[in-house]
Amino acid sequence: MNVTLILILLLVGSFATFLAGDKLASKIALFFSVLSLGYSIVLLNLFNAGENISFISQWIAQPNISFALKADGLSLAMILLTTVLTPLIIFSSFGNEYKNSKSFYALILFMAFAMVGTFLAADGLLYYIFWELALIPIYFIALLWGNGDAEDRKKAVVKFFIYTLAGSLFMLVGFVYLYQKAGSLLLDDLYKLQLSDAEQLWIFLGFFLAYAIKIPIIPFHTWQAKVYQKAPTVGTMLLSGIMLKMGLYSIIRWQLPIAPLASKQYLFIFVGLGIAGVIYGSIVALRQKDLKKLLAYSSLAHVGLIAAGTYTLTLDGLRGAVLQMIAHGFVVVGLFFAAEIIYRRYETRTIAEMGGIRSQSPKFTSMFMILVLASVALPSTFNFIGEFTVLYSLFQINIWFAILGGTTIILGAYYMLKMFQHVMLGATNSKIFADVTINEGITLITIIAVLFFFGLYPKPITDLITPSLENILTIINRN
Repeated sequence: MNVTLILILLLVGSFATFLAGDKLASKIALFFSVLSLGYSIVLLNLFNAGENISFISQWIAQPNISFALKADGLSLAMILLTTVLTPLIIFSSFGNEYKNSKSFYALILFMAFAMVGTFLAADGLLYYIFWELALIPIYFIALLWGNGDAEDRKKAVVKFFIYTLAGSLFMLVGFVYLYQKAGSLLLDDLYKLQLSDAEQLWIFLGFFLAYAIKIPIIPFHTWQAKVYQKAPTVGTMLLSGIMLKMGLYSIIRWQLPIAPLASKQYLFIFVGLGIAGVIYGSIVALRQKDLKKLLAYSSLAHVGLIAAGTYTLTLDGLRGAVLQMIAHGFVVVGLFFAAEIIYRRYETRTIAEMGGIRSQSPKFTSMFMILVLASVALPSTFNFIGEFTVLYSLFQINIWFAILGGTTIILGAYYMLKMFQHVMLGATNSKIFADVTINEGITLITIIAVLFFFGLYPKPITDLITPSLENILTIINRN
């Protein structure tokens, strides 16, 4: 079966959603997102059966550009993350009303199309096109349907757009240079290049700017908290749950194998930047009074640890990073959705104005508590598997990296449990907190089920991604 069909499904779904009109838009979008999930499972089964589901075809003769899609275990894991979370995110939005909803839901599916394309692309120009396409829908989602003062929102979103676009231009310059050397931008051809130390350093840094802004890694994080706060919750979930994984995935797929000497020579610097993000994000999260901003800085701390794991250049580091990418995707979507549920009832995101929810909604309190514990890597949850593996890889490089990286668990437990205490406990709030609806309950229970299932049995994912990561490490260590 052709792997391009998943892209066609999402793109056709986006247009069909727009043409369906406002009344049917959400249902059509959900239908096509579930359809794409079903097809991604079909692709997974074909891949496990040993079939070659990658695709390559000549696209542009001059310059020599191919429409090439690489479907291995790593890309399939990221596609499954995208196609599982997209219908969950769409379904979670059913409790809200959106003006011009046909455009809103069409943009969500178009963004999913671009992100899946980014995870599949095996030609540099095709990859760059998908990478930039993913930026357009989230820009409009955050700008048109975001929260708060329109002028403040516009400033935050425009800064994000320009900042991200500018960083990506350095990556484009890197691809132009690589094309001059290889005569092609096919991933396999780029892997075979024998670049000098200086060439690898400049390519490495050009790619790093694009990825560090997208993830984000400090000091390139200044756009993140404001955009997460101003974007509608659906936009925040797309950004934190899936889009930032594009940068982390790209480090493993593109940056490290193309510039392996630079990766090894400056390993300590880039692992150190990741660790710095862990500490900085955790400390700033402690001071937040807005629930969405607290979760934004918490996410910054977690992705800092994931980035550190990718730059260890060890199998445990890469495997732990991918596991944690997937786990973080689910738990952060769950936490932002829980914040949205509270906002629907209290119409505030200020932590000081919450409290007393436990006495009114013990079911929601229990589910929120599970998400909080998963976020701080409680054993038996998916996040524990990823964080433990990453910390072990850091220990292999330097014990101090492991100790400093481990502060994410200690500090995370402190600020997340403190937040839970202020938000959920205390005297009964004067505002009425209605119990979770069936829609909200299904979304939260699904996320919790995934976190526990793979926390207890991560083997299906490790078996899927390990061969791809071993191949990438072989390329990294070829010299």
